Amino acid sequence: HTQNKNMEEENIQNEKNINVKRPKRNIPGTKNEDMFSFSLEDNDYLSPLAAQEYIQSSIINDISNINNILTFPKELDIDVNVWKYEHLRQFTMELSLLVVKLHPVCNSETCPQMKATDDWMYLCAPHPKPQECCAIDYIIHTIDSTTKLLNNPKLFHSRMSIPKSETKHFQSIARRLYRIFAHTYFHHEEIFYEFENERHLCERFTKFISVFKLVNRKLQIIPKDFLNSELLL
Repeated sequence: HTQNKNMEEENIQNEKNINVKRPKRNIPGTKNEDMFSFSLEDNDYLSPLAAQEYIQSSIINDISNINNILTFPKELDIDVNVWKYEHLRQFTMELSLLVVKLHPVCNSETCPQMKATDDWMYLCAPHPKPQECCAIDYIIHTIDSTTKLLNNPKLFHSRMSIPKSETKHFQSIARRLYRIFAHTYFHHEEIFYEFENERHLCERFTKFISVFKLVNRKLQIIPKDFLNSELLL
């Protein structure tokens, strides 16, 4: 009887496990190659996280199809500010993958200042007063502060609606994230193209900030023809 009872309990637990869906997010410990590799169903787009799930589903389907990833989905009941917000969150998450690649070569000795060529040097804003930081610290501070800002419930209390008054943060966020791409392009070209071949992230980000006019064109210093480089596969 004890054996039969144990088998019955095991069968019940197995049935529960089958019905449990994997969370549609990157759980702690997810490997780089498994990031965003969850499946989505049509009814998932009715959830409070519909925009995030739609974006990540598009990335999973074809990470190189920039137009598809960025095109505003009319079938979702969201406003365009939510769409911009969720893309900024996604860019911030994916840039953390770039940090992993930069860490072995970008440090306080090789890059003591946050530069993009010798003409552009950036101060690190997350401090009480903007100050110089080495490039890798600037990048990490920027990603951390952006994550904190985008997850601040006092500013963004809903993932379904973003007040227009809070979109004022989008331009400064985009401008600082762009600097990460610029530093990598001008000072770590091999890593830039290796990462771009994998994720097409700078291409996607550049088009995103152009479509929504988030960064002045004069501040977009990465050559527009970088997509024609022979280093891109």
